[in-house]
Amino acid sequence: MLSSKNMKLVVIAFVIFYLLSQPSNAAAVVNNAFSALGSAGGSLATFVNKLGG
Repeated sequence: MLSSKNMKLVVIAFVIFYLLSQPSNAAAVVNNAFSALGSAGGSLATFVNKLGG
């Protein structure tokens, strides 16, 4: 059975392989992730502003 350390290494190796084999798809995934984080941050800011005002 894979230990926690070995599982992390397998995941990191898969991510590196994915980045090197399909860079345009990897860029799209990163772009979508940052877009989602930005949207979540905007929603959180709106929520906090509504609480204060």
